[in-house]
Amino acid sequence: MKFVHIADMHFDSPFVNLSDKDVLGDLRRLEQRKVFKKVIEYIKQNNIEYLFISGDLYEHKYVKLSTIEYINNLFKEIPNTQIFISPGNHDPYIKNSYYNKFSWSENVTIFSPEIEKIECEDINIYGYGFGDFYCTDSGIESLVLDDINKINILVIHGTLDGASIEEKQYNSLTKKMLQEKQFDYIAFGHIHKPDYSSNIVYPGSTISLGFDELGEHGMIVGEIQKGNVELEFLPLDEEEFKEIEINVTNILSKEELIEKINDLEISNREYIKIILTGNRHFEINKYELLKYIEKERIIKLKDHTKIAYDLVKMANENTLKGLFVKEMLKKLNEPNIEQADKKVIEKAIEVGLEALE
Repeated sequence: MKFVHIADMHFDSPFVNLSDKDVLGDLRRLEQRKVFKKVIEYIKQNNIEYLFISGDLYEHKYVKLSTIEYINNLFKEIPNTQIFISPGNHDPYIKNSYYNKFSWSENVTIFSPEIEKIECEDINIYGYGFGDFYCTDSGIESLVLDDINKINILVIHGTLDGASIEEKQYNSLTKKMLQEKQFDYIAFGHIHKPDYSSNIVYPGSTISLGFDELGEHGMIVGEIQKGNVELEFLPLDEEEFKEIEINVTNILSKEELIEKINDLEISNREYIKIILTGNRHFEINKYELLKYIEKERIIKLKDHTKIAYDLVKMANENTLKGLFVKEMLKKLNEPNIEQADKKVIEKAIEVGLEALE
């Protein structure tokens, strides 16, 4: 049997923290549609029998009916492909979800919050869907396969070997337990980085959702015979998120920094986050800098620099500048000062010193 496995599409994600520029959210939502259409076209051209979608197909809070209709119309274009969806923590199978109230294409099976088994010729496909935005007990631990001589597949959303309290809220299942169940393939979702080193597989997010998801994104294609699984990862996302670090220690002005950033060689298929490091000699206002950066592909800027002044030495100067620094250092060295307040004071020192030049 031939199949495609995707997860974590997150249709209609707001992409709130993606960029310091406003337009990126709309562009990424269009790219979601483009990539999903590629999945369907691949299935058409390669006569794929099964499509497994392991959760977080869409964002329950933000998804529009028009997006659901778009997805479903594409499903109708592959009537000979059986589609199995396991709702996740971002698209749970709840009363007012589109999984519950929308009329899906006949080739679509949506798993509910109870373990189900679908028999398909010599294949048994098991699945479970989140019934809420959290899941601490899916019941998989007590599942016993009906026939281990058939090909057995599990489609599910969750965390593998989750250790933290947070991870355990998202259907944490141990690798040891899953291996003991003797599934031939486990189509997982939730982790946005691909992992197909065994038959317990995360395809990763189908497109990158931001700078915490660097590298390639796409889908798993595979073929299963009893006792043999062949897998391949196919990249789909044409855009790639990259980070570039610039040390400002030897840069003496805002103008020099802007020139350095504008001289960077950047592909028109990359989204770039600039990370500024080192010791700064001038005030850095990232929103002010972005106005003068000519490279449209630079969409985010992070300031991790530290002030370059010798504040202790300056505080001992018998000048207005010295008195200013001395008073600010008192505030900076107050016991139990919050980190956020510390950053505000450091910025005030920097702005004040520039005004006193």
